[in-house]
Amino acid sequence: MARIAVIGAGMGAMATAARLAVAGHQVTVYEQGPTYGGAVGRYERDGFVFDTGPGLLHLPAVYRDLFVKTGKRPLEDCVDLVQVDPAVRHVLADGAEVSLPGASRGGAAAALDRAFGAGSGDRWNEVLNRARDAWDATRRPLLEEPLRPDWQVLGRDPYPAVRRSGLLRRRPPTLAEIAGRELGGPLGELLAARVEAYGIDPAGAPAAAAVLPYMEQTFGSWYVRGGIRALATAVYERCLERKVVFAFDTPVREVLEREGRAAGLLLADGTEAEADHVVCGTDPRRLGVPLPPDGVPARGAGVRSRYTLLLALRGARPEGAAHRTLVHSPGGLLTVLRPDDPGTRPDAGHEAVTVSVACGPEGVAPDRVDGLLDLAARAVPDLRERLLWSEVRTPADVEAATGAVGGAVPPPALAGAGGRLLYPANSTALPGLYLAGGWAHPGGGLAHAGMTGALVAGLIVEGAGFRGSQ
Repeated sequence: MARIAVIGAGMGAMATAARLAVAGHQVTVYEQGPTYGGAVGRYERDGFVFDTGPGLLHLPAVYRDLFVKTGKRPLEDCVDLVQVDPAVRHVLADGAEVSLPGASRGGAAAALDRAFGAGSGDRWNEVLNRARDAWDATRRPLLEEPLRPDWQVLGRDPYPAVRRSGLLRRRPPTLAEIAGRELGGPLGELLAARVEAYGIDPAGAPAAAAVLPYMEQTFGSWYVRGGIRALATAVYERCLERKVVFAFDTPVREVLEREGRAAGLLLADGTEAEADHVVCGTDPRRLGVPLPPDGVPARGAGVRSRYTLLLALRGARPEGAAHRTLVHSPGGLLTVLRPDDPGTRPDAGHEAVTVSVACGPEGVAPDRVDGLLDLAARAVPDLRERLLWSEVRTPADVEAATGAVGGAVPPPALAGAGGRLLYPANSTALPGLYLAGGWAHPGGGLAHAGMTGALVAGLIVEGAGFRGSQ
């Protein structure tokens, strides 16, 4: 039985802790803040409840696997997981609207034909078919296996070239070019928006970024009753069941090194916590974690944060309102979440709405907040008249909750772009020190962070030869 110290109590860190505890190790989690969950936070006031981080879960199979491998009770016995339908509603800058059903290629094609004319659905599905090929080519090395030593091969864009496009004669196309050349018009806007929602600029993203909308449409978008925070609570409780120890309000100053390997942690109060292995589940830049010299550098440059408005509204949520609406505008993309969940509001005569936009570490200027409300009113037409109060979550709040430099919110890893959208390997240059969570391979997002738990646990339990589950 090894002693394992985990830095941070985010989703990837807790997923790692639970798996290692099941393997018979003694695991202690050191969290700088007063609670678990990292970015998956919650705000409550006057009977209203809001998620302050992710509002939806994609690839729920990641957490189903975690619960199967760490205890007797499956995920669905621990949380009320429901599929969102429609998966997303788009409100375009010109006022056009379309709602796309979840996990239904035919349904999405029919909706697009009705909104934008016959043949629109076929063109959309042709792009997603190519995205499926990119997904099939990279799923295992990008998501299910530790980062390979020759990670540079993932720098080649796996999105299949379209004949006579001319782009590959010069260079691989960007997602924005794919959106313009293969779709164009409003369909191109829809493709770009599904990637912008992750804080990714389509003009700088490889065509392989089309796997993100492919994943959403294929595997669906899921919500947890009571808010996504309930998923964090379920993972935390599973950790407790497996005898994981949590030390909250316990910042870590540095990773201790003795005889050329990780030997524990130096806490902010000067205490040393000895360990046989250390798992860093937070932004590794905070602690100066030594990464392999020939490995992927720590992500950070260009990664966006989020500015979020939590809106308490009087009046009932209209029947049939979409859970998620993406509002397009020349100034950027706005995400509006309206969960149909009695657990998020004081009674049926009120509604809790979350509005968010990607931004830099400086956040959103005060004079732009009114503009955000105007955009949100395109998704909730009577928003201003119904508004009781609002709360703001800035990049500084994200940084305080997660430890990420500048409050950055890491997106999932992507193949292509020469490897600059990959994340550092889960093993580091210091033996006994590992990386988990959204700042390690395979990157950010609830599902991807959860995947790091299986990868790190496999590396510690089975050794450097571990290549993932088959």
